[in-house]
Amino acid sequence: MTGLVLILGLGLTAAHAHPHVWITATSELVYGPDGAFTGVRHAWAFDDMFSTYALQGIETKQKGVYTREDLAPLAQTNVESLKEFAYFTFAKVAGKKQKFGEPVDYYLTHKDGVLMLHFYLPLKTPVKSPELAVEVFDPTYFIDFTFADKDPVKLIGAPAGCALQFQRPSDGSATAQRMSEDNFLSGDNSNYGAMFANKIEVKCP
Repeated sequence: MTGLVLILGLGLTAAHAHPHVWITATSELVYGPDGAFTGVRHAWAFDDMFSTYALQGIETKQKGVYTREDLAPLAQTNVESLKEFAYFTFAKVAGKKQKFGEPVDYYLTHKDGVLMLHFYLPLKTPVKSPELAVEVFDPTYFIDFTFADKDPVKLIGAPAGCALQFQRPSDGSATAQRMSEDNFLSGDNSNYGAMFANKIEVKCP
């Protein structure tokens, strides 16, 4: 196993109350010409330590310079490994969960020592609705998602008048401590990370 797939594999068996991988994210909610929500385009920048670890063993033509082609096998491995975790992306329309298809247009970039994974996550069935809710988080909180300070979420092609609200996770340290004592001793960390969810809401006329 390489890269993210190894880290995620470790996360499945480790009951820890704190993250081991940090991701700085930006996301775009994409709409079609008919006004239907079609999917989410993510860009996830990994922390320095993970980036260094994931690049081990990758051969390049120029030392320290990683092209998209060099990183393509790792990108594929990472994206495939995310399927088991529902891509850490959860959408609801009118309270009903929506299903995503396989990611497309995925690739990795490397700049200033940081790996960034780009991919588009299409809905299996595009949906029209005046209300949409999307959450991004790791239920086990093995990975911490922090959205970028500038332009964390954008609407792409949304109908006129649609309003976006983005809510970062609040400081859940007190709750985390209690859950650590109650849940983690019993090995139940199945949805611990939900209280650290990044919440996106869109309301359209």
